[in-house]
Amino acid sequence: MDKKNALRAGVVTTGSALMMLLMSSPALATTRDDGDDPGPGLSVVQTLGLFVGLPLLLFAVIAGLVLVGDKSHKHHG
Repeated sequence: MDKKNALRAGVVTTGSALMMLLMSSPALATTRDDGDDPGPGLSVVQTLGLFVGLPLLLFAVIAGLVLVGDKSHKHHG
């Protein structure tokens, strides 16, 4: 009985999600809003640097600080 209810719940959830996707209208990104003033687009190198390079650099700096702090704490203890 539990498997039947779980299957029914899955089918209902999937069906309602599909209906919502089909009935939602696409975003009209081509129409401009009042006060819209987009800047120049980013190049591929700028995009990769901003969304890949910068987070990796921040991760490395934070991980390095944690390791240095951990080693100095263990050395005194």
